[in-house]
Amino acid sequence: MTYRRSLTALALALAGLAAHPSAAGATAEAGPSASVTANPSPSSGVPSVQWKSCPDYSDEVIQSVRVTQEQVPAFRTLMKRLECGTVGVPLDHRDPGGRKIDIAVTRLAATDKAHRLGATAVLPGGPGNSGYLDPILRAALRNEEMAKLNERYDIIGFDPRGVGYSTKVACPTLPGGPQEPGALTKEAARKIYDGQVSANQKCGRSDAAFLGQLTTGNVAKDLDLVRTALGERKLNLLGFSWGTYLGMVYRSLFPEHTGRAFLDSVAPPWTRFDEHVKDSAEAAERDFGRMATWLSRRDETYGLGATARQVREQVAKLVRDYDKSPKTYTDLPRPIDGSAVADLAKRNSTEWVRAGKALAELRTATGTTAPPTVKEMLSGGQMMGTPVPGAPEMLNMTMNLAVACNEDSSRAGFDTAWRTYQELVKRHPATGRSWGLGVMCAGWPLPVQQATLKRSSGSLVLAGHLYEFMSVYDWTLQTRRAIGGTVYTVADDVHVSTTRVPECAAEVVRYFETGRIGRGCEGSAIPS
Repeated sequence: MTYRRSLTALALALAGLAAHPSAAGATAEAGPSASVTANPSPSSGVPSVQWKSCPDYSDEVIQSVRVTQEQVPAFRTLMKRLECGTVGVPLDHRDPGGRKIDIAVTRLAATDKAHRLGATAVLPGGPGNSGYLDPILRAALRNEEMAKLNERYDIIGFDPRGVGYSTKVACPTLPGGPQEPGALTKEAARKIYDGQVSANQKCGRSDAAFLGQLTTGNVAKDLDLVRTALGERKLNLLGFSWGTYLGMVYRSLFPEHTGRAFLDSVAPPWTRFDEHVKDSAEAAERDFGRMATWLSRRDETYGLGATARQVREQVAKLVRDYDKSPKTYTDLPRPIDGSAVADLAKRNSTEWVRAGKALAELRTATGTTAPPTVKEMLSGGQMMGTPVPGAPEMLNMTMNLAVACNEDSSRAGFDTAWRTYQELVKRHPATGRSWGLGVMCAGWPLPVQQATLKRSSGSLVLAGHLYEFMSVYDWTLQTRRAIGGTVYTVADDVHVSTTRVPECAAEVVRYFETGRIGRGCEGSAIPS
């Protein structure tokens, strides 16, 4: 198990280098549209939104969803504008008259109604992330530039089926848990594999009727019924991470209902977990080369080596040393072994300063308590803590597992997984140990269901990050070859950073307003 386990199967990624092929100022072919009749009556057979009061959150809850204390008043002001409701959809879209489930929906209406252009749906990551508060968190409150999107667009958020305020189920047990620290042996790997198979089979069979309907295709069909219920002829799409794949699937199923689409940190046009890990691991080690160069130029501060090669060798040695002799600290939840060191080497450029300090501390660490930066970075943070009472669910691991495994055709057996893991660690000496054994979907008992992607002439921008490993840049190029679109290159290594950087966010908003997009932006700055 990695020290800081990845929470998503479909958000694993890499970062290939490629020249940007699109022309500057590419123009979209399909623009936004005005709404049609809203809120049809239930008796008409057309879905409707059942509007209700939005949740009332405490300040503690608001800050738990990554809102700063200074932003709390603005968040509360936006919550007064937010509309909340549910839309009933079929559990099985092949049986529209059968069992119904609820999809939780939110809307932040455009402030400039006289010049309104339509509605933009925010497509959350994961699979399994909540999108209920995304109109606020990813648009209106993100920064001044992104807030402008809400001037002429309604911003639509939703919890996908299986998540948050939408209908969901919980598996009796989920795979994973503490594992023996130190180098992974074949015997320990076999226990991990057997435990994963057992937990996956119990999970998948616990409510197969519901879990078998957790697919990207069904989420896309739910979203189209939400569109109908909102009275929108078309939806514009702003997708992040797994939400980019959801955007691809929605656009393939409903091209006539898709307006402009901007997809940030693009998923590949396929859903094999083993290929995700392979590509992402290669990209993570490659990006560590950039980190090693940066650290070597600051050898007086970090003491990890005066050349990139020396830094690489030093970090690889730390991985081996901590695997041979894991260290236990009284103020950390788990011992530190080679996977923890590899995790630090896998951080993106916004964390190089802290990661470099932590790596330097691990070289000379003594005592029973963790060095300060090591503790800060490896204590587990919010993921290890008790959820704040009343907080909305931001990630549902049952949905994450079900969607990933329902769509994964690899489902490796033990021998293949063990051989692949050994090769991965050998090929990537600095970061490879952080990935763990790639058996997420081993033994999943439900059939494989994969969406069919189709090319269309509609407006599509694919934002790929040159050095990222969570969503590999080459996946952006593969996706363009599969379904078309314009590539927008972000010259950083930070997952879904485009809307966080004001200069990039301004281009995103301009795209939704005009249909035009440039070649790319710089993205998150490398620390000086």
